[in-house]
Amino acid sequence: MYDRRLQLLLDPERYERVAARARRRKVSVATVIREAIDTAIPAADTDRRGAADRILAASPIPLPDDPADLRRELDGAHDRG
Repeated sequence: MYDRRLQLLLDPERYERVAARARRRKVSVATVIREAIDTAIPAADTDRRGAADRILAASPIPLPDDPADLRRELDGAHDRG
């Protein structure tokens, strides 16, 4: 599953914070570090999925019936923005 090895040097205080979290959760120090990386630097798919979820959860807005009216409205918004 994992195919890259990383050597990471930590000062004693940081190591103890990570190790304490690992002990409390009953997981390895490596697991805590991997999860911290995933939280700090989400995968691109996670960003896209979150954006899609926000779009799908948005309330509907009224749109003009005529596509030309919609185009004018969008152009006006673009000019103002």
